[in-house]
Amino acid sequence: MKTFAFLLCISLVWISSVVADELTELSEHLKVFQPLVGKTFKGEFADSTPEKQKFDVSRWERALNGKAVRVLHSVNDGVYGGETIIMWDAKQERVAFWYFTTAGFQTQGTMVIDGTKWSSTEKVTGNEQGITEVKATSEFTSDGKLIVRSQYFHDGKWEKGHEINYAESSDAKVVFK
Repeated sequence: MKTFAFLLCISLVWISSVVADELTELSEHLKVFQPLVGKTFKGEFADSTPEKQKFDVSRWERALNGKAVRVLHSVNDGVYGGETIIMWDAKQERVAFWYFTTAGFQTQGTMVIDGTKWSSTEKVTGNEQGITEVKATSEFTSDGKLIVRSQYFHDGKWEKGHEINYAESSDAKVVFK
């Protein structure tokens, strides 16, 4: 009987680990995002000042049985925010994403992944400031930081966008108003 109980315990531990892996595993094309999933990051904008602080909080989640990654983010406790769904697009043979914002505009784009870095290009629809495209580079560093730099296509030319350096923050929260 003790042998049976021991084997039952071992089996339950093994089954639990298999199920846990299945609940956290991402599809092969999204593996670059695995270290981010289940975590919240807080980042300060490069142009933030003590008088006018500007920060972003992003929460990375596994979605659609690991076939997608969902990213929720908010700037300055809900002044602005959005939601991104990242998936493999078999037709384009690339990682694609869709971004929806509290400002009422949305974007659709693709990513090129190179190790722990990725670059993205996206078309913007409905931006009141006239931004029609965005290019960005992102990197998840070996010390657990996330660095994002962007450029905006506005009035017929590319302009510097934002730069944010994120660190994991277990107490930060994404806020929507």
